[in-house]
Amino acid sequence: MDSTVASTGTEGKTWGGGNKPLVASYGKMMMWFFIVSDALTFSGFLAAYGFSRFKFIKEWPIADEVFTHVPFLHGQELPMIYVAFMTFVLIMSSVTMVLAVDAGHHMNKVKVTLYMFLTIIGGAIFVGSQAWEWATFIQGDYGAVQTKGGNILQFGEYVTVDGEDKFKRISIDDFAVHHSTERTQHQRKNGLWFVTEDPLPPYSVNEIYEGLAANSNILVRTQEINDEGHKTVLSREESLKWVKNNGQLVVKGANLKVNEYGTALFADFFFFITGFHGFHVFSGVVINIIIFFNVILGTYERRGSYEMVEKVGLYWHFVDLVWVFVFTFFYLV
Repeated sequence: MDSTVASTGTEGKTWGGGNKPLVASYGKMMMWFFIVSDALTFSGFLAAYGFSRFKFIKEWPIADEVFTHVPFLHGQELPMIYVAFMTFVLIMSSVTMVLAVDAGHHMNKVKVTLYMFLTIIGGAIFVGSQAWEWATFIQGDYGAVQTKGGNILQFGEYVTVDGEDKFKRISIDDFAVHHSTERTQHQRKNGLWFVTEDPLPPYSVNEIYEGLAANSNILVRTQEINDEGHKTVLSREESLKWVKNNGQLVVKGANLKVNEYGTALFADFFFFITGFHGFHVFSGVVINIIIFFNVILGTYERRGSYEMVEKVGLYWHFVDLVWVFVFTFFYLV
């Protein structure tokens, strides 16, 4: 019997079998499989976010009123400026990664080292910025009162800006009447065994109500969006009534249970989606650091190929692309 393997007629085509289908190494193929599977995961998260937002479209927080902070510029409201800066840095890090891959194709160790270093710096700035944004979001800004039905009541007053009356938020710290009476927090050592409660809010609802009643210029704004695309501002009489009759809990900041900016589901998605993406960026930074030191040690020079830089570059570009979708659907739309 002739042991010669018969020709299949596919040897010269892109998918010709063998150990390099699609003219890609095993490592590249596995990276592409990972990217596709991870893309489906992010797609599921964003789809869930979209469905939830559509269901609570009238109560969903307005991003321009939530993400207004910039480091070292306290007290100034600059909507989306810092998020835009984070996005720009991450996109530029993708550019430097492209340059690193190109330099690797030309076996230029010096340029690969430089551009990998810049990519790491960009990723580190993004991760640090996201950590700062989380801390600011958790700490809160103005505070609010949550009603028995879960509605969020925010406080502010009308001010004239460029001849137009606009609602300006006021912090509960600026008008709440603080009583010196001690409020006891339930702990395991007293009351029910093995049961604790969350830290007490900074004020009670009664203290908020007394401060509201003493300042006739302050009004209440609910989390519901009116037909004009703005949060609904109540009259003075309705403001007092809502806080007195429906107020249940004073909220400062945001967590997985309560959220001073609006429905708690917004904070849940914010922490989960941005946190999941932030974990990807952090992992990418760590991997890039490892590859960076391998480049310095000449590992890929000796191999005669910088394919490893190209593979980690595929992951980095994917992370950047995912952030474009997160930024668009979570912050802009």
